[in-house]
Amino acid sequence: MTTPQKPIGSGFGAHSTADEVLDGIDLTGKLALVTGGYSGIGLETTRSLVKAGANVVVPARRPETAREALAGLPGVEFDELDLADLDSVRAFADRFLATGRDLDIVIDSAGIMACPQTRVGPGWELQFATNHLGHFALVNRLWPAIERGRGRVVSVSSGGHHNSPIRWDDLWFERGYDKWQAYGQSKTANVLFAVQLDALARDRGVRAFALHPGGILTPLQRHLAKSEMIERGWIDETGKVLNPGMFKSPQEGAATQVWAATSPQLDGLGGVYLEDCDIAVPGEDDGTRGGVRDYAVDPEQAARLWALSAELTGVDAFAA
Repeated sequence: MTTPQKPIGSGFGAHSTADEVLDGIDLTGKLALVTGGYSGIGLETTRSLVKAGANVVVPARRPETAREALAGLPGVEFDELDLADLDSVRAFADRFLATGRDLDIVIDSAGIMACPQTRVGPGWELQFATNHLGHFALVNRLWPAIERGRGRVVSVSSGGHHNSPIRWDDLWFERGYDKWQAYGQSKTANVLFAVQLDALARDRGVRAFALHPGGILTPLQRHLAKSEMIERGWIDETGKVLNPGMFKSPQEGAATQVWAATSPQLDGLGGVYLEDCDIAVPGEDDGTRGGVRDYAVDPEQAARLWALSAELTGVDAFAA
């Protein structure tokens, strides 16, 4: 069986930084939107895009935190957006579209991980609602600006997608909640979203990619108890990282999404899953969590999830 999941030999790797992959790339006049672009790898993504000349819009659930984090960065603006609230998504998109600007780059970098069981909206599980459905609705509502920009949409997934495929028979964990399976399902959804978006949008000049940024200690871990991180061997009792080689720096963690959004090496490509600044290989159920599982790039599941997401959110930019 053939697969587009074959490395292209980018010349970059696990420890390349966002600034390094942007070296020599001029983004002057380009407009990027980065969800979560004021914290963790999202903030490093924003900083690197600005250094390369781009203007950046940062939707923020915590506007005051964003104001402080982004202070002093030229060409950056922020606006309020709560991805778990579809009314907030609609309002943000309406405000942006009213400006009449085109979007050259969209990086869906915001996310939550391993949170306690929480229901939002009509009873949706929070991680799936935030990580997938909120971004699905946002991209579809912003589609007029994205289509005019004829650029790229980058869906930030995770090696955590190995934890779970889409649970078609129990999407909302009504038969028992597992925070890591819920996170895994949402990250699988991020990959399937990119697969189907690329299939729908490529003829209109827009390409989509999904990726694993790598393991990075950032505020994404806010829902994990210190004891759990100690048990996993990440940190010791004092909070010191036990194995620095296990984790990337935020600049290294931002590299793959910046590469996905801008690299000419990916011209003519799309609908693939990336890691360490290259196209990833197919992954196996062997505990390594490397590569991409077949269920996350299956076009039939991608189309099925798109249809379900459109039904749940009430928005589909590609509806006939």
